[in-house]
Amino acid sequence: MEEEQFDVVDQNDQVLRQAARSDVHRLKLLHRAVHVFVFRSDGRLLLHKRSPDKEEFPSVWTSSASGHVSAGEAYDESAPRELKEELGITASVERLHKFSACEQTSYEFTVLYRAVSDQPIDFDPGEITEICWKTLAETAEWRDRKPEEFSPAFCLLFDWYRQVSQ
Repeated sequence: MEEEQFDVVDQNDQVLRQAARSDVHRLKLLHRAVHVFVFRSDGRLLLHKRSPDKEEFPSVWTSSASGHVSAGEAYDESAPRELKEELGITASVERLHKFSACEQTSYEFTVLYRAVSDQPIDFDPGEITEICWKTLAETAEWRDRKPEEFSPAFCLLFDWYRQVSQ
């Protein structure tokens, strides 16, 4: 199977070239990702625990769905694709904010989206080992008590989301 290709970008998120996933991560090249916060209609946020087989941040809790933007793909195409691939759901997504690439985001320019869905979740067991639904307050209390249980990118995005949603 051919290795996944990513767009390598500059400090302004302009595409420079394409490179293989392994090279992008090994060389810490700037690239692109999306995260989606999925909420139930009652306001609870879906969190998922990453597989222990994940290359980066195995076995930690993170955003409802997240993933890389493939070479030639737009952020707005990636978010619904990740919902379907990781959670088995289809939902409209609302673009919230774009974060600059930094160490916390693993050198990924990251766009955060929000979706609301009461559909049953059928997660990909190759990506996710478990899920849970938490209120924002419960999530904040857990993250504050045990920050090591969460991915750095999730912490950055979640802090921003809490600040703007108050």
